[in-house]
Amino acid sequence: MTTANKRIPVTEERWQELNELKDAGETYDELLEELIQERNRRELADRFREMDESREEFVELNDG
Repeated sequence: MTTANKRIPVTEERWQELNELKDAGETYDELLEELIQERNRRELADRFREMDESREEFVELNDG
């Protein structure tokens, strides 16, 4: 893994919120990775829920 030092401007309020989310010994990089993964999981779950809801719109046709 390559480490790049980048600056991300945030408000003081956002900085405090991030600080409160971060566990002792956890880096901000680790925290951001966790937040990104959580968002990706939530978006995937939303897509599956939408697919499941759209299936209810179809009517099953029986041969007969």
